[in-house]
Amino acid sequence: MGLGNAVIGALVQVVDLLLSLYVWIIIARAIISWVNPSPYHPVVRFLYRVTEPVLRPVRRIIPPIYGIDFSPVIVIFVIYLIKNILYRMFVYSLF
Repeated sequence: MGLGNAVIGALVQVVDLLLSLYVWIIIARAIISWVNPSPYHPVVRFLYRVTEPVLRPVRRIIPPIYGIDFSPVIVIFVIYLIKNILYRMFVYSLF
């Protein structure tokens, strides 16, 4: 039982780390979009390539309002919701 919980705990931590990293990538993309960067810069291309598959479906459901794109905020909220659910599932599986 102890080894199984340790493996699940490690897996939850890895998923948490990856989700946190993705949140920072989304934040970086949002900040870069404010300064109108060159679309050919490798960092800009990477940020758009990594985040656009997640942001595009949200943008279809909730289009920009008065030129403000709320899709990054919504995706970050959903990521934190997923992280919270993972932690709760892990804590309740211990008991």
